[in-house]
Amino acid sequence: MKKWFWLLGLIVFLSSGCVKENQLTTTAGTEGLIEVELLTVIDGDTIKVKYNGKTETIRYLLIDTPEVRHQTLGNQPLGDEASSRNKQLLEDATVSLEFDVGDRYDDFGRLLAYVYADGESVQQVLLQEGLARVAYVFAPNTRHLDSFEEAETIARQADLNIWQYEQ
Repeated sequence: MKKWFWLLGLIVFLSSGCVKENQLTTTAGTEGLIEVELLTVIDGDTIKVKYNGKTETIRYLLIDTPEVRHQTLGNQPLGDEASSRNKQLLEDATVSLEFDVGDRYDDFGRLLAYVYADGESVQQVLLQEGLARVAYVFAPNTRHLDSFEEAETIARQADLNIWQYEQ
């Protein structure tokens, strides 16, 4: 009898919306780009889009940009510039997502993806321009890690933007 109550409780919990169904799963990844509607740019590595008929917060895979309006860090050097550049890249572009093979959502409920503007990797551009660093590397979401690390190395060696501060 206890098993039935436990199972019933689990079913009620899962169907209650406390946990998004697709947060429990991983994806097989995508090789192609999935076009989405850009709603807003939050900062240098986070945006809101319309995907599959829902508003989703997208967290860029494999990069980190300086913080803006952070609760404890405040505004970090070049945070506003990274946010502005992200917005500039996406504003009048066709925005697309690419998923990797690992978890689809992070611990904050944000959809994890590679982001493209007119087919060009936004992460790659931010790294090349020294407005992002490679970070939050969690296998198996590492499809573009090698090229991202190369772009970061070039920006670091040239002391571009954030690399003037982080040595």
